[in-house]
Amino acid sequence: MVDYRRTILDGAHQAIGNTPMVRLSRLTKELDGEIYAKLEYFNPGFSKKDRIALQIIEEAELDGALTPGQTVVELTSGNTGTGLAIVCAVKGYPFVAVMSKGNSMERARMMRALGAEVVLVEQAAGSMPGQVSGEDLALVDAETLQIVQERGAFRADQFHHRGSLLAHELHTAEEIWEQTSGEFDVFLDFAGSGGTFAGCAKKLNAYNLDIRSYLVEPEGAPYLAGGAQTNPNHRLQGGGYRMALPLVDRSLISDFLTVTDEEAIEACRRLAREEGIFAGFSSGANIAAALQLLKSREKGARIVLTINDSGLKYLSTDLYP
Repeated sequence: MVDYRRTILDGAHQAIGNTPMVRLSRLTKELDGEIYAKLEYFNPGFSKKDRIALQIIEEAELDGALTPGQTVVELTSGNTGTGLAIVCAVKGYPFVAVMSKGNSMERARMMRALGAEVVLVEQAAGSMPGQVSGEDLALVDAETLQIVQERGAFRADQFHHRGSLLAHELHTAEEIWEQTSGEFDVFLDFAGSGGTFAGCAKKLNAYNLDIRSYLVEPEGAPYLAGGAQTNPNHRLQGGGYRMALPLVDRSLISDFLTVTDEEAIEACRRLAREEGIFAGFSSGANIAAALQLLKSREKGARIVLTINDSGLKYLSTDLYP
């Protein structure tokens, strides 16, 4: 990736990556151990999903799956869609984002501002407004497939496309290794589409087999861990759905962790008040999980995680009162 601090770029897509890492010394001041947080909202679309958007489009250009002027379509909770809107705008592809009405509306407005066509899908019967369930996502997927077929479009397919893994294996993990000089013990991430965990865990494990990688799920929806689903309408937007993550090599998972909505929300608020880092629900889940570990089985450990997106995308919710 281009080092945007040392040159004039030819497009906003070249500003993706090379995000800063911060030691969360205030949150951990009474704990034995450290948390290193990679601030992914420094990407131009304010989330780590910009990385996979760029990688997927460039991989598709290289292998011929995407042709000049072809429409790009993807289901999204908003972050991948925002990244794709930026990349497609710069590269000249029409982009259609398909999103559940249960996701925060800031994201839809941002994607439209970036030139995307946004198709909003009604939630399933019984779903809670503002809380996207696996059933809601299934409706979004069906609408996405229909649009792809009708328009002869390229589907970015973040849950399956190898670019979702490669973006983090080739770039995020490399940045983490360089920024920490390899001196950390644990990597963890919230189970969204799985690309961050899959790519980072693979690369970091190749560097050091002793690094432990934890996958974080919502309490009440530990589908990947094989637990019972008691709360499909959890608050943690962007993941925790009842679906497999085919990109994730399960042999790289040291263990599964769960966090409650309340733990994630409180972690978000503490992160903002104490560290000056304004983030969204899944980032709060990562912080809450890291704090759990430092209080229990990983006392004294150095934990690396990503701050996945900006709190600006949640101002229509009650995440920040």
